[in-house]
Order: sequence, then C-alpha cells, then structure tokens
Amino acid sequence: MTLRFYDTASAEVRDFVPLVPGNVSLYYCGATVQGMPHVGHIRSAIAFDQLTRWLQYRRFRVTAVRNVTDIDDKILAKSAASFEPDFEDEPGSVRNEEWWALAYRYEQEFLKAYDTLGVSRPSYEPRATGHIPEMHALIQQLIDRGHAYPSPDGSGDVYFDVRSWEAYGSLTRQKLDDMQGAQDADPRGKKDPRDFALWKGYKEGEPTSASWASPWGAGRPGWHLECSAMVTKYLGSEFDIHGGGLDLRFPHHENEMAQSQAAGHSFANFWMHNGMVTYAGEKMSKSIGNTVSPAEMLELAPPRVVRYYLGQAQYRSVLDYQPTSLQEAAAAVERIDGFLSKSREKFFPAGGDIWLDRIKVPDAFAAAMDDDLNVPQALAVLHGSVRTGNSALAAGDLDVAQDAMFATAKMLDVLGIDAVRNPGVDRTADQALKSLVKAQLAARAEARASKDWAASDAIRDTLTAAGVVVEDGPDGASWSLKRG
Repeated sequence: MTLRFYDTASAEVRDFVPLVPGNVSLYYCGATVQGMPHVGHIRSAIAFDQLTRWLQYRRFRVTAVRNVTDIDDKILAKSAASFEPDFEDEPGSVRNEEWWALAYRYEQEFLKAYDTLGVSRPSYEPRATGHIPEMHALIQQLIDRGHAYPSPDGSGDVYFDVRSWEAYGSLTRQKLDDMQGAQDADPRGKKDPRDFALWKGYKEGEPTSASWASPWGAGRPGWHLECSAMVTKYLGSEFDIHGGGLDLRFPHHENEMAQSQAAGHSFANFWMHNGMVTYAGEKMSKSIGNTVSPAEMLELAPPRVVRYYLGQAQYRSVLDYQPTSLQEAAAAVERIDGFLSKSREKFFPAGGDIWLDRIKVPDAFAAAMDDDLNVPQALAVLHGSVRTGNSALAAGDLDVAQDAMFATAKMLDVLGIDAVRNPGVDRTADQALKSLVKAQLAARAEARASKDWAASDAIRDTLTAAGVVVEDGPDGASWSLKRG
C-alpha cells in the first residue's frame, strides 16, 4: 500500500512521495524550555517518533530536526521573578537564576523525559540562540521583498506585513479580516494589529545578555521567525514534512508558512499535527486542577506502559486521560510481555535476544501504519498476534507460535515500545534474577517429579512472596513478575 498522510494545509489524506527519492526531511516543533515538560509535549514527541520509526522501517533515510526555543518572553519573565526579594522557592525552582541557565536546566528535563520514554534523538536539535545570523538574513529578505518593515518609532522592532501576503490564513483556512490581533502583543509601530514581530527591539529592564546587535537595533528574534530560519538551514527552502501539536497550527505555523513563502521558499510539502490530551473529556488546566504530568505518570506506571498509553491513539485524534488509563495500558503491556516471556523461554531457553533485522511486520500491521499512521489498528494486529501465539503454545503448534513471537517482537520494535528503558535498571541484576528463578523452577520440577508436593508448594510460595507469578502448562512452568 502507498504511504498516505493527512496534510493540514490541503485538509486531505494524500499519497506521500518524498522530494528526494529514498530520503525524508522532517521538522517538528520542540519545546519552549520555560518549565517542566507537560503531557502534550511528550505525546507530540512520541507521535513524531512513531512517524520516524515507520519511515525508517519503510527504508527511508530520515533527517529529523527538532528545535529548542531557548529565548522567549516567559523564559525572561521566570528568570526575572527569581531575582525578586519575595521570590518563593518551589520544588524545582532556583533563586537568582539567569535566563540562559533556566532554559538549559529545563532543556535537560525535556531530554530526560524523551530518553526515558524511548523517543529517538533527532538528527539535529538546534537552539534558537545559535541561529541569530540566519534570522537576520531572513528578515532582510522579507524587507527587500516588501513583506516586512522596521517600526518607524525607532524601537528596533521589525514586523511581518500580513496584508502584503495574500495567502495569509491559508493553512488554517481563515480570512484575514476575521482574525483578531494578538491580545498581548506590543502594538507600537504596527501597521495592522495582526502584524507579528520578526525582531523584538530591546526594552528597558531586560537583561542585555538576552539581546543581540542587528541592522535594526539591539533585540531578539520573534518566536515564529526562529523555526523558519532553523528549518531552512538544516533542511533547505523546501522539505517534506513539518509537524507539531494542533495548538501550534495558529498562529505559530500559519505565521511560519507565511513568512517563509513570502521569502520565496516553497517550505513544507506536508503539514502534520497531533491532537491534544484531555482529562476525562475536558481540556487540561492548572486552574481547575485536572492536569497530569509525565513525571506523575511515571510515578504511577513503568516507562513502557506510559509510552504505550501516550502512543496508542491515532496521532490526529484527542487522547483522553482517565484515572484508569495507565492501569488499562499496563494490562495490555503485561499480556504482550507474558506471551513473549513464555515464547522466549520456549525457543531461547539459554537466553539471548530475538534478531529483528530481517523480520517483517504482518501485512495488516503495515497497511494500518501506511494509512496515516493508524496505530490503533496496528495495535489490534499486535494483540491478535499475541492471542494467536498463546493459543499455538497451548496447542503445541510451535511453528505458528514462533512466527507470532517474531512478529510481535518486531511490531513492538517498530512502535518504539521496546526502545524504552527504565532509568537505573541494572541489566546484570535483571539477568541474575532470571537465572535464580530458573534454578528455583528447575528444583520445583524435580520435586514434582519425585511427588514431593510439600517441597514443590514451598518453592512456589517463596516465589509468589517475592512477586514471581508461576504458571504450570503442558510443557512445564513459566513465570512472570507480578504487576502493581
């Protein structure tokens, strides 16, 4: 089946044909590092990680770029607040913290969350502050082409002239006259309240370290400009896919597309946006206390379970969090792991990993992923493989069971679920546990063969007390760790 993705700009599912055969160029918006990662950030990263992994499975060479916005009004405001005499220390806060130190600290928190949940590192992860010359060049292009203007009041601001670009609003299918100007925008020097800042002139009281010299005066870049400059540097003026959360569609991506195309760039061939995460059907909001953070999820469930939950919905749909969501995800992961544990014990009794390089996913799984990353349908194929494998093991049909084991392991690999590693897990200790349990089960098998039921029961009780679940079958005993 042909790869097909939904393109936000055309509002349709289209055949995906990369601009360069065999290669895919992907840019998706990363974090503005003003605070701890929230669940929306991580859901977006997992969605585009799934996309990257599937493209790689389809033998494309993927160049993925995920930016870091490390200069921003909120970053400066949080830093300034830390210097106030009445600053209240809260968990994770730092007193008298420079803006660049705050941004770097939170950037590391994002990386830790990504790594914990198996999100692959991108090909490039540029910071906005490292690309000021490229931003200056893009602003000058827009001025020269009549689509941007320096503020006449000498403030140093430079604005994009939205009325100069007839296609403005096309990404979100809005008419300019129906739009409102940004309510919190500084109106000084604007021709139109909907014009947006490409360069923000230095304001009294801001740290001088947060401004750079420019042809229009000292200042810093506007948010929208940063992404346009960085994507062009790393992927060129035309590339395959631009992604991000649905909340970025307007104004951020609308403005990105307008300024880049106004500068003469074809820009993105596809726009892909992932849906939001809600709490019991309502938008998550700190003000009403219905938020749940990735850190809180990781306190409730292992990383593989959290990854499974955040990646289980079709990327464009809303993912609704319920108090039982992680329990349900844990049960699903446990069923998968239970089958793989039993089948590995059967086919790899001496240990070792399944060699996945030459294994293919089932055709139905591939068809689902090719169809705009239909992960729910792909997971249905995965769980079908688990049921088939368990039935085959019970019936002694070893060929079918082994095929199911290989297919299941490959699907987990492609979805990135097996890329998750618990921080701090000692793999040597893990292997030692397996060896000790195996020895106990062997001793129990000898006791049962000798009809020493007391010894057999004692071994089973000891394992149960240690959290090891033993299941007897026609081919002997298998084991797994008790969840929860």
